[in-house]
Amino acid sequence: MGTRLSVSIEDTLHPETSPRTDRPPTFDPMYGFPNGRKKREMIATWEEMDRWNLTIGQRDYCAHKLIELMRCKYENIPFGNYYCHDADHEYGRCHYEDHLLRIKEYEREKRLLKRMQRKKPTEQAEE
Repeated sequence: MGTRLSVSIEDTLHPETSPRTDRPPTFDPMYGFPNGRKKREMIATWEEMDRWNLTIGQRDYCAHKLIELMRCKYENIPFGNYYCHDADHEYGRCHYEDHLLRIKEYEREKRLLKRMQRKKPTEQAEE
């Protein structure tokens, strides 16, 4: 997992086994999951996000939690910070779990790239 600095150092030392974070994964998302895998879906719709004026950076998999938080704060003006602590906690928890999932996907991609590099010499020797 590491910090961004250690990841960037790893990228410069071994670019062939470092996943690109600005592109989609290079491997099938179902590879290695014999029983399948739950697909992530957006819960909040584009209309809801437009109605609540969410910015581009807020339109992620946790947008539905942010909308709940904003609705709670709006309904409890001027005591929104006091009454909406649970909604704020759920929104933070959603971001934490999303971050962990992205770290796991990065590490999975990295392991698969290393595996592909290890298998290349044996495939060339067989030919």
